[in-house]
Amino acid sequence: MKQVLQNMKTGKTTIEEVPIPTPHPGMALVKTAASLVSAGTERMVVEFAEKSLVGKARSRPDLVKQVLDKARREGLLTTLAAAFNRLDQPMALGYSSAGTIVALGEGLAGFKVGQRVACAGGGYAVHAEYALVPRNLLAPLPDSVDFESAAFTTLGAIALHGFRLAEAQVGEGVTVIGLGLLGLLTLQIAAAAGCRVLGIDINPQRVALASSLGLQACSRDQAVDSAQAFTTHRGFDVILICADTPSNDPVELAGVIARDRGRVVATGAVGLTIPRKIYYEKELSFVNSRSYGPGRYDSTYEEGGQDYPLGYVRWTEGRNLEAVIELMANGKLQVAPLITHRFPIEKAPAAYEIITGKKKEPFLGVLLTYPKAVDRLESSKVVRFNLQTFEPATCKLGVLGAGLFANAMLLPVIKKNKDIELVGIASAGGLHAQHSARKFSFAYATSSDDEIINDPNINTVAILTRHDSHAGLVVKALQAGKHVFVEKPLAISNDQLSVISDQLLITDNPSTSLRAGCLLITGFNRRFAPLAQLLHSSLVARHEPLFVHYRVNAGYIPLNHWTHDPVQGGGRIIGEGCHFVDFITFLVGQPPVSVSAHGLPDNGKYREDNVSMTFIFPDGSIGVVDYLANGDKAFPKERVEVFCGGRIAVLDDFRSLEMVQDGRRRVVRSTLRQDKGHFGEWQAFVKAIREGGQPPIPYEHLIGVTKATFAAVESLRNGEQVGV
Repeated sequence: MKQVLQNMKTGKTTIEEVPIPTPHPGMALVKTAASLVSAGTERMVVEFAEKSLVGKARSRPDLVKQVLDKARREGLLTTLAAAFNRLDQPMALGYSSAGTIVALGEGLAGFKVGQRVACAGGGYAVHAEYALVPRNLLAPLPDSVDFESAAFTTLGAIALHGFRLAEAQVGEGVTVIGLGLLGLLTLQIAAAAGCRVLGIDINPQRVALASSLGLQACSRDQAVDSAQAFTTHRGFDVILICADTPSNDPVELAGVIARDRGRVVATGAVGLTIPRKIYYEKELSFVNSRSYGPGRYDSTYEEGGQDYPLGYVRWTEGRNLEAVIELMANGKLQVAPLITHRFPIEKAPAAYEIITGKKKEPFLGVLLTYPKAVDRLESSKVVRFNLQTFEPATCKLGVLGAGLFANAMLLPVIKKNKDIELVGIASAGGLHAQHSARKFSFAYATSSDDEIINDPNINTVAILTRHDSHAGLVVKALQAGKHVFVEKPLAISNDQLSVISDQLLITDNPSTSLRAGCLLITGFNRRFAPLAQLLHSSLVARHEPLFVHYRVNAGYIPLNHWTHDPVQGGGRIIGEGCHFVDFITFLVGQPPVSVSAHGLPDNGKYREDNVSMTFIFPDGSIGVVDYLANGDKAFPKERVEVFCGGRIAVLDDFRSLEMVQDGRRRVVRSTLRQDKGHFGEWQAFVKAIREGGQPPIPYEHLIGVTKATFAAVESLRNGEQVGV
């Protein structure tokens, strides 16, 4: 399928051939009929992308600071690679569209194939021939609302939410400053609600358009006089600012024309320097409207499909979408007169030349249209790129997942290994798989996991998806006779881990019908880092137990991040803490037998991510992991201190290793680049596939470390030592 993409590195807006998404639970696959180009949000994205690196840095000094901090922690080369990779990620443009449902994901009730719907949401209602949209961002369309009108639904919901925040009453005087698309929709909504309305704009053509819709409007230079006449010198009850300008003039004008204790709501992007004198004297209320209603930016609502009870939240973003459609159906919200341009998706770049001002012509509503013919969905889930013949390779790789971590860290090191053939890559929506396939020269990209797992040309599968999917995909790939690399964690529950353990017993048994000797490795890369290998070799001849202290400055992540979700991410101890338990297990040579954990109070800010865990090992060794989210990310992330038999070793953030014995110090440093072992990990895995024999990480380590993280969470919650 065709999709509009923005490259943040080059600044180019392109039309790419992308695999059609595969429907996921709670989501619908929609064939797009029309989508609206945003002259606000999308224009800002495109203009930012078109800036030079210096221009980008000047406009986002906050990001520059983050890059400098990262360079100090991890090295210049590592930081530059990460920064350029992030810029190189494709951005899907669009957030308001309409079309017809062609497939349903599991558990999506209330919708059916063939149903006409309006779609909302960045990353969902994108400019593409097909879009994957979750339940709460879909709204049914009656026959009386055409697709082109319905493509305005999301913008209408933004206007409606701003109006609701103002709490305007029937008969109140409402003025709208700025008569672009958002302003004209807002003006009509206010009129439909029984308010007396006046529009204000600097553009006489916009004023005339508002008048043609039967609404009263005036120019900016007439605004104060018109407001006095309109309100009989009382001032407006409500002022809705829908302008798009860095100027502070709309906010200042709102203060002048508001009544005493009036209400001002800013929906557009404007200067927000509040003039104190007039806002103080009139005791005005000011609200900055956030998008299109309760539920926006809440992953449990938008991604998880969890609606808010109507009795507690009357107007969610989903119900605002439905209300806008009802206004259209009843003829109270006119959209057709606002459409100035239509472009087929193949000519989408021309639309962005108009909204960014490269083409000097007036515009308002800019639509993209899509071909009506229905494609064969299954055959379009794969996009093929390279047909060249490869040299025979030990590892014929298929990858599941193409997110930032895959592109920034794993795929570059995998690409360096000449004994790996990159066959296929899959991602949930197909977009990121397409980008990664081009960038790293995979033979094809797909949106289907099964396409990768069942491909006879693939003998190894790398699982780089979200945590909750790891266990199921591991078992599925092993059952298909593939070697498996799975990013940490191996599993996020005991039930998942038991299924994997059972499958390993079957896979490793030569008497089964499955191919014997399929290898499994979890992405515990730190044990393969050069400095880690050097540290380990210095401890091989030890005759005493180890004491290892691993301090992790993990950094804060918001509570709504998917990692904290016990279903999707498993929490930070299970999801990331396993790395550090594995590293100590690597040094000791055996997994722990018990753990006791204690944590700081969460106090509504944290979620079990300020924890000290003490692990006891079979030989009497002790490992302490201090995992902390309450520090400063400018400080190095990881420090390991090892004490044993008159020796001390300190591994500092995988940048330096200091070893002290018999009064002598030896320091090994990595100056420009932090090496956490990703390349070494894949070298070891490919060698094991080629030569056969034991897996690079013993399975008892994989299973034992994972169980130890489960036990650590249990100990943290019950306050007792827990056996592994």
